[in-house]
Amino acid sequence: MNVRRSAAALAAVGVLAAAAPATAAAPSPSPKVTVPSGLYGKGDPTYDGVWRQSLTLLAQRTLGYRPAARAVDWLTGQQCANGSFAAFRAAPAKPCDDKVKADTNSTAAAVQALAATDGHGIAVGKAVDWLKSVQNEDGGWGYYPGGPSDTNSTSVVIGALAAAGTDPADVRKSGKSPYDALPAWSIPCDQDGGGAFAYQPDKKGKLLANADATAAGLLGALGKGFVAQAGKAPARDTCTKAESRTQVADNAGAYLAAAVAGTGHLKSTLPGAEDQPDFGNTADAVVALAADGRTEPAKKAYAWLEKNAGPWATQNGPAAYAQLILAAHALGQQPGDFGGTSLVRSLNALGPAPHMDSAEHEEKSDDGSGTSVWWIVGVGLVAGVGIGFLLSGRKKRQP
Repeated sequence: MNVRRSAAALAAVGVLAAAAPATAAAPSPSPKVTVPSGLYGKGDPTYDGVWRQSLTLLAQRTLGYRPAARAVDWLTGQQCANGSFAAFRAAPAKPCDDKVKADTNSTAAAVQALAATDGHGIAVGKAVDWLKSVQNEDGGWGYYPGGPSDTNSTSVVIGALAAAGTDPADVRKSGKSPYDALPAWSIPCDQDGGGAFAYQPDKKGKLLANADATAAGLLGALGKGFVAQAGKAPARDTCTKAESRTQVADNAGAYLAAAVAGTGHLKSTLPGAEDQPDFGNTADAVVALAADGRTEPAKKAYAWLEKNAGPWATQNGPAAYAQLILAAHALGQQPGDFGGTSLVRSLNALGPAPHMDSAEHEEKSDDGSGTSVWWIVGVGLVAGVGIGFLLSGRKKRQP
């Protein structure tokens, strides 16, 4: 299962400290429930079924694939009548009741995925309406409706609103938008972790820097979702007093850039464990840094992932592959050749086979060099003028 997402769910109900980072672990070898055929991955989907399916569909769309109808139908089938999504419903044919724990993160992820597919405007609209109905008075969202707002949940909802064509600045409760909520979790420059985001204040009201929250908050402050591309380079590289959400974003970007400057990756620590690389947060940081125009530190982190993240992705399955594909997309890299393996093929093999929108996009997405289309065109032109020889020695790599 996706431990990063399940940890957030547990944190939301108080099982884990809110600021505790989450690291990767193997999917459960013995799922508590039967894994549906339309769902990607074989691990227990109890805590991350909708999340990992949503990231998978988004990753496939960035590559030019049309996700399999069976995969999309599984996701839409998880939606409750009120528009919300829970992490996983083992019996989607039954109406949602008080026992179904709908949450903002699963709902917002599903919105981003379904907005990227065709013909799901009604489902997206219902989900957005539900998200608006559970907005907190500070303008943000908590993991579960009624819970205190946090950086991650507020940011993923911002991404959903933007994907659905709604300006997050116009979504207000008690006069406050999510952009008004985010600065409250931004750590002042003169404090430890200055520029970073906290998940939410601790019991004493203190803000503690959290890498996962910082990557999420940076995208949220920029009004971006999971799918982002390189933005304009920021005017400054240091933390300064923030008076706008753009400055809040730049402070977070400066913090993340400094965090990956040494090793190329972020670290996470579980209680009682030593510092260890956090692959998922590093992939998210690549997307966030690229979106903030900090392409050099983003490239350094991506290069580290290429060398080290393969086993992690194999162990963790669809959401992990999707995170890496989205990181590649943000930098214009080739996920068909990721450290000698294909993220594209690896992801698509974990569920119903998608279809390509166009042959041209397939070439660009799957070939490590990204130039196969033009090579083929060149060969055709040579043949057209009657030159009687064949070009050889260039074999297209499959994803």
